[in-house]
Amino acid sequence: MKKVVLMAILAIGMVAFAQEEKRDFKRERFTPEQRTELRVKQMTLDLDLSDKQQVEIKKLLTEHETTRKNKMEEMKKMKKEGARPTADERFEMQKNRLDEQIDFKNKMKKILNKEQMNKWETIQKDRKEKMEPRHKRNEGFHKK
Repeated sequence: MKKVVLMAILAIGMVAFAQEEKRDFKRERFTPEQRTELRVKQMTLDLDLSDKQQVEIKKLLTEHETTRKNKMEEMKKMKKEGARPTADERFEMQKNRLDEQIDFKNKMKKILNKEQMNKWETIQKDRKEKMEPRHKRNEGFHKK
C-alpha cells in the first residue's frame, strides 16, 4: 500500500513539474533590422533577386518593419491603459492595414519582374494558408 501511494505522489509530482517547465519558455524576438535582413535573404533565395532589387526591397521592408513596430507599441500602450478600440476605430485600423498591404503590393510590383511577382504572390498565399489553422486554434485566446 505504501508503495502505491509513493508511486502516485511521485507520478503527480513529475507531471506537475513537466507542465511548469512549459510555461516558463520564452523566446527572444529578433529586432526589426534582423527580421528585415532575414526576409531579404529568404526572398533572394526564393525569387533570385538582383543586387539592385535586394537594396530596394530592403528599403521597403525596413520602412514596413518600422511602421509595424510603431503600431505594436501603440497597441501595447492601449492594452496597458486598459482601453479597447471602438467598432469604428477597429474598422479604421483594418481599413488602414488593408490600404498598407495594397500599397506594399504595388511597390513590390514596381521592384519585381512579372515572373518574380507571380512566385512572390504564390509564396504569400501559401504562408497565409499555412497560418490559417494557427489563427483558428488561437481565435478565443486573446478575448476576455
